[in-house]
Amino acid sequence: MNKTKIFHELHHGDQPLVLPNAWDFGSAAVLAAEGFPAIGTTSLGVAVAAGLPDGTGVTADATLALARLLARLPVPVTVDIEGGFSESPSAVAEYAAQLAELGIAGVNLEDGRAESTLAEPDHQAELIAAIKDRVPDLFVNARVDTYWVKDDTEHTLTRAERYTAAGADGIFVPALTDPDAIAAIIAAIPLPINLLYSPTGPSIATLGTLGVRRVSTGSLLYRTALSAAINTARAARDNTPLPLTAPPYPEIQALTEG
Repeated sequence: MNKTKIFHELHHGDQPLVLPNAWDFGSAAVLAAEGFPAIGTTSLGVAVAAGLPDGTGVTADATLALARLLARLPVPVTVDIEGGFSESPSAVAEYAAQLAELGIAGVNLEDGRAESTLAEPDHQAELIAAIKDRVPDLFVNARVDTYWVKDDTEHTLTRAERYTAAGADGIFVPALTDPDAIAAIIAAIPLPINLLYSPTGPSIATLGTLGVRRVSTGSLLYRTALSAAINTARAARDNTPLPLTAPPYPEIQALTEG
């Protein structure tokens, strides 16, 4: 089974690919068992689980270690590599090649940098091109962080076009929820467009109608899991009803078999 080929094909189905983002083997395995056809990772979850800050380029080892485990899953996996953990195109390409050798199907590469700044678009394009030159089949999802820093649609399009020309396989614009702006980007960019799921934004069905091909949950699942842990611990301490029903121990233990 060629998971990388399958992952590419999942971006061209009748409905958007709903991509849940895991932070460890257990979370990824239960999502795969639930029937999600592909799994992503959340850099926040991976970083905090390792006791490290997100978005600062210090989780390369933790991300690679998790990728080694997730490659065992029966579904394609794409890994969030923040900004590539280096500004050197050759180093970023080498890191991506290590992931591909493990059997990882794709990477998410963001142009956001520390302190709400953005990488220079031509340099970010060099990183994308270097990855595609080294591992052509790897799905490179180029994240455009303009909406995180309150930039406008015009600058988003400029960056998306530059990353498309560099060889990206998909464009990810988190925090974009306005239907008109979504339609404008989809009309201008020939690649599959990925958005971040927003509980207050358009539904998956509406996004599909607009032409969105992939919807990621980002750090939402990880943050929700922490909330569930806190609320469950409080219920045990305060002798109040549990907020959720937990899966039985044998069911979770069985995730490591096979």
